Amino acid sequence: MKAVLEVIDISKDFGGLRALNELSLTVNSGEIVALIGPNGAGKTTFFNCVTGIYTPTEGQVYLHDAKGQKHLLNGKKPHSITGLGMARTFQNIRLFNGMSVLENVMIGRHCRTRAGILGAVVRDRRTRQEEQECIDRSYALLERVKLQDAWNETAHNLPYGAQRRLEIARALATEPRMLLLDEPAAGMNPQETNELKELVFSIRDDQRLSILLIEHDMGMVMSLSDRIYVMEYGSCIATGSPAEIRANPRVINAYLGEIDA
Repeated sequence: MKAVLEVIDISKDFGGLRALNELSLTVNSGEIVALIGPNGAGKTTFFNCVTGIYTPTEGQVYLHDAKGQKHLLNGKKPHSITGLGMARTFQNIRLFNGMSVLENVMIGRHCRTRAGILGAVVRDRRTRQEEQECIDRSYALLERVKLQDAWNETAHNLPYGAQRRLEIARALATEPRMLLLDEPAAGMNPQETNELKELVFSIRDDQRLSILLIEHDMGMVMSLSDRIYVMEYGSCIATGSPAEIRANPRVINAYLGEIDA
């Protein structure tokens, strides 16, 4: 299998605190990979290093594009990494709450549009055509996450689970090859979690995406993931299939406890 995301021995220090310690991870084409661990293990710090919010103190992060070219992400700005084909959601939902549902998704299209300030002023045929294409693609993504009927609703008026789906739609609007989901099921009830799981499967299968997620819902992790990495105190303590992770004594002691069959 071909790698899409390749992380090699990254560490991150905050003053005298080492939040990540020589952590390596690979996500291959079409895989769903989970990153789990107790609160404070460094999972979100890892996401922030991968997506350009933080620069790793040591190690390398690479994103492979559709042509197989390998791009070093260290030191790149988040918008540049998004342009290369990586998108993410956040543990705490970050929507433009005063804008409409459709407008939130359209903002995600910004990195794929070409019209500049001049085009916005003169509104020539090319600019109008691009704007209509942006609307059409954004609406199609709302249909994808079953929010099309709420397209004109203000984002902050959506129920919690719908806001989570809207954030995923906005990430998909950037046309990623690699999608990072930071606790997408947080705060959801069992029905919403099951619907989210089906959505993630369909996104992977229909759009041929690779997905890396942080999640505390172990039932979802075990049923959704192809492979799992387990973190503790900034280091990776185990990696393997769901069955291997479920049976790993160190993982059970560190995090999982007993999981109902």
